[in-house]
Amino acid sequence: MAASGTGDPAGEARQLARCALFATGGAAAALLTALGSGLLILLSGIVGFAATAAGVWWFLAHRGPVRVFGAVLAVAAPLATLGLYVAGGVWVNAFVALGLWGVALSCARAALRRPEEERAALTRGERVPPPRRPVLIMNPKSGGGKVERFGLVARAEALGARVILLDPSAPADVAGLARKAVAEGADLLGVAGGDGTQALVAEVAAEHDLPFLVVSAGTRNHFAMDLGLDRTDPSRCLDALYDGEELRIDLGDVAGRPFVNTVSFGVYADVVQRPEYRDDKAGTAIDVLPDLLQGGEGDRLDATADAVPLTGQQALLVSNNPYAAPDPLSAVAARRTRLDGGELGVIGIRVDGAAQAAELAVLGTQATGLNVLTARRVEVGGGPGGAGAVISVAVDGEALTLPTPVVCTLRPGALRVLVPRGRPGSPVPPPPLDWRRLTRLAFPEDASGSARPGRGDRWDSPAS
Repeated sequence: MAASGTGDPAGEARQLARCALFATGGAAAALLTALGSGLLILLSGIVGFAATAAGVWWFLAHRGPVRVFGAVLAVAAPLATLGLYVAGGVWVNAFVALGLWGVALSCARAALRRPEEERAALTRGERVPPPRRPVLIMNPKSGGGKVERFGLVARAEALGARVILLDPSAPADVAGLARKAVAEGADLLGVAGGDGTQALVAEVAAEHDLPFLVVSAGTRNHFAMDLGLDRTDPSRCLDALYDGEELRIDLGDVAGRPFVNTVSFGVYADVVQRPEYRDDKAGTAIDVLPDLLQGGEGDRLDATADAVPLTGQQALLVSNNPYAAPDPLSAVAARRTRLDGGELGVIGIRVDGAAQAAELAVLGTQATGLNVLTARRVEVGGGPGGAGAVISVAVDGEALTLPTPVVCTLRPGALRVLVPRGRPGSPVPPPPLDWRRLTRLAFPEDASGSARPGRGDRWDSPAS
């Protein structure tokens, strides 16, 4: 819910905070006036949500009748909850309460947003002169043909860059091409392609302390998103060639190989190893997940994040700087607020049955099956295989197999990234709900009614 735009940040925050509190009260009233069934609405909703999660677990982790039962439960649980509301004559109250709760959350997050955090979402670097001999490596297949669709070759050459176009029909030594370009005098290296290709060229740029240019021509472009680049029009990334600024960011290392986003171990890494995965991602995952989750083919992982042991993990994700929302069910999970923090993000998941799957769905980051932390060094073993065992690893989405132990580290500030000054910036994660602060915003202590912001409140920061 957007603010009214009156030009009075304090007043807008106060109105939004009051709206949030009143909507919360309205949701509670809708439950309390349900003829004594308000508790039934709340409990049956939680039970239905948990039962749906358990059904999804049985569907993914089993075959045969148990899988069928899980699918039926995942569909029937929410329908049964709705049927219970209708039969009890409280469905209107339930939907009114749910709608008001949604309004309350929207207003609360809008009231608690801090302008300084929004400004920080577009990290500013050092203004630098344009490169004289930039070289860009472009993959014409990446992102379904974005290189051709957005005319990236012609635009880059018009801006003075030399373009190396990869041959889709033959494997290419991308790092070798980058090193040859440096030997021939390149003063900037760039890539229009996926994150895996970006990482290989980024390592060469870091080795020679050259600026690196990211062109968002991949499929998902997670790296480009966290740099604040335009993912809808990759040609705008080329603006950095004449109007750019330089950022210093961290570069990840896994067993001597660079990564810009994540290294995945366990279930996901095992799935992407399958030859059929590229053509049928969903079908392949559904077919092999029972063996992986139940331990038939996929081993549990033992890892150490600095001095913290993580045992028996089914999935482990190590990221170049931590993600803003580590909850796997969160809509903003795939977003890093910064890339220069000097620490790895670590997310480990261990789900041993339907009960833990339900707990993860209901409790999110508070669930016992989810480990979220940061570290400077992560060492991953192969569980029962011990040292020297070979495990599956997905590095920026690329499938590899590596001998254990696999060590992940970070090289702080190793990469110089050239970005356009006119980039849109990264999406700002929603602020955590703080009902005490929200109440202070809604009802300031100043008896005159004028806002008296406390330290850290939304309008406490200087104007842009």
